[in-house]
Amino acid sequence: MSKESRRKEALIYHAKPQPGKIKIVPTKRYATQRDLALAYSPGVAEPCLEIQKDPKNVYKYTTKGNLVAVITNGSAVLGLGNIGPEASKPVMEGKSLLFKIFADIDGMDIELDAKDVDKFVETVKTIAPTFGGINLEDIKAPEAFEIEKRLKEELDIPVMHDDQHGTAIISAAALLNALEITGKKIEEVRIVISGAGAAAISCTRLYKAFGAKVENIVMLDSKGVIRMDRENLSAEKTEFATSRKIDTLEEAMKDADVFIGLSIANIVTPDMLISMAPNPIVFAMANPDPEIDYNLAVATREDIIMATGRSDHPNQVNNVLGFPFIFRGALDVRATKINEAMKMAAVKALAELAKQPVPEQVNIAYNETRLTFGREYIIPKPFDPRLIAEVPPAVAHAAMETGVAKEPITNWNEYRETLLQRLGNDRKEVRLLHNRARTSPKRVVFAEADQLDVLKAAQITYDEGIAIPVLMGNKETILNLKKEIEFDAEVQIIDPKTDECNETKEYYARKYWGARKRRGVTLYDAQKKMRERNYFAAMMVNEGDADALITGYSRSYPSVVKPMLELIGKANGVTKIAAMNLMITERGPMFLADTSINIDPTAKELAKIAQMTAQTIRMFGIDPVIAMLSYTNFGASSNERAAKVKEAVSYLHRHYPDIVVDGELQSDFALNSSMLQKNFSFSKLAGRKVNTLVFPNLDAANITYKLMKELNKAESIGPILLGMRKPVHILQLGSSVDEIVNMTAIAVIDAQEKEKRARAMV
Repeated sequence: MSKESRRKEALIYHAKPQPGKIKIVPTKRYATQRDLALAYSPGVAEPCLEIQKDPKNVYKYTTKGNLVAVITNGSAVLGLGNIGPEASKPVMEGKSLLFKIFADIDGMDIELDAKDVDKFVETVKTIAPTFGGINLEDIKAPEAFEIEKRLKEELDIPVMHDDQHGTAIISAAALLNALEITGKKIEEVRIVISGAGAAAISCTRLYKAFGAKVENIVMLDSKGVIRMDRENLSAEKTEFATSRKIDTLEEAMKDADVFIGLSIANIVTPDMLISMAPNPIVFAMANPDPEIDYNLAVATREDIIMATGRSDHPNQVNNVLGFPFIFRGALDVRATKINEAMKMAAVKALAELAKQPVPEQVNIAYNETRLTFGREYIIPKPFDPRLIAEVPPAVAHAAMETGVAKEPITNWNEYRETLLQRLGNDRKEVRLLHNRARTSPKRVVFAEADQLDVLKAAQITYDEGIAIPVLMGNKETILNLKKEIEFDAEVQIIDPKTDECNETKEYYARKYWGARKRRGVTLYDAQKKMRERNYFAAMMVNEGDADALITGYSRSYPSVVKPMLELIGKANGVTKIAAMNLMITERGPMFLADTSINIDPTAKELAKIAQMTAQTIRMFGIDPVIAMLSYTNFGASSNERAAKVKEAVSYLHRHYPDIVVDGELQSDFALNSSMLQKNFSFSKLAGRKVNTLVFPNLDAANITYKLMKELNKAESIGPILLGMRKPVHILQLGSSVDEIVNMTAIAVIDAQEKEKRARAMV
């Protein structure tokens, strides 16, 4: 995507369908006059009076306890500089979004027109009663140090300047683990810090808290090495001034054990790396381009441990590993501040988590066979679902031990369960899918690329590295649309109706005829079909000229399924294909089957649908917990429709005992774990969170997923075809651009898995 196209896309993203990235949503009933009378006058007076009697009741009756202010004056916005309060608002909204999706914290962005420290501090103090915590952001040094120091002293709620402490906490965890791997001690290593801004100072102070010696540290700013004999040094720079008679980065790097980069791109040379001590630790964290390119660094030193701020290399130092979870722990014990002990607890929790066995969901998301603690895995991945259950408890515990917690936690197991339940409130699954697809993008044929939305989706998958698109359709139309949307990339375009690919069409026709000639297909029929895009596209996948296929945007589902079954066929051992939808809901991902293919499956077919669904869900690194749905519960009806589901469950229990499945069950019992436990404690689903629903017929499944999509605004990914020999996926008629992108990610992952299984069989 061109720079101008990216610019336009970013502007449209922030402007449509409504401006901004966050909004306020009611959490209480408001449908009736009674509801409104409780919400406002006269009912609202009661909690007001309770808070007046005891101010701490504000946490009981309002959102204060889960509300963090994200505050800036726009004086030091990352990569943009001093752009002012209004221009910084999109960044602060983005930070609020991250608070919500990673830790279920409500962030409210506040942009202050206040460059003066006194004015800034006084303003924040004035509005502080509204919030449970204050996250300071993008404030230039040295004012940032003074602002944070004063607010921490003068307020009784957690205050943290993430630019200072976020990078410090994450990099400190990575440093502790890197030192452990290399067998070095923090109090002995020689450390070079390139950069002397708020983040660099905070990082160095935290390393010092863990044992690093000031005499072993050399810090550099834009003027060179910060030496004791330099004039007009700030108090922060003076703290880390060296007595060594050196002036340049090149001199500082000689025999250094650790390099910490928080400065500018490409200032470290291969010769500098070579001059470092054995097993050098290099954290080049300038964004978007590090102080030295990752590939160049690892090619220069085989013994290096390298980290950057980028997601496309191992060991990403990403602040999102820290601030959401630190504030989560602080808020949950009503901490009066975020102190050094709490930050150090977060460091230790992150460092320890990297040493634990990695969940399969994380391995799959990053296309790793098995992530293990070592040189290329010294800090957890941002998508690790364990973060919310490990870091906040560590922070909360440290707050309690240091006497700053007003509401101590007594039941830690219950607290961890509460934290894990918060994971269902975001869209992590979509990010995981896209991230995994990017690890090994495949060639995907878009059979209707002359449709604008399909082409837009193909452009996004190309730009995001999700897939390598092959565009099929009217070539002139595609070229015109590409120009319209500024899709400048050189990608393959195929129009089966033209003479440009006659040789390929003839080859495909003969292959197809050879497979179907004893089923009434003539060579002429085969040649004619190869002018149709779905037949041609399917043959591309069949013959290995493409890895996957996306189609169905402008055609009815049955008309598209037919050629796929004819040409691609079912996988070995599959008697009937099926379809599954992944619904992104408030309770987390839900899988529904069969949503598109089998109208009224038999008991055995229903069991096979459940088995294929379970197999596919495991592909995403999720353990399926399946409820087989009916209008009745566990034999309460002898009707043949209920009996069919009961028989299917019995078949699954006999033949697939490893699958957690039960039924027949009504949908409310399946989804309400307390109801299920109370009434049917014998069920295999009791005490478990159901994440998969298998319906008795197509009517029920199709109607349900479309109702969920429209009424609850649940995001739908699918239908995902199950049981096909090759990665072929059919869109619902008129799918949105986002839905096509998500289905493409699924198609790529499907291709990755089928490729992996094929290699294993060789």
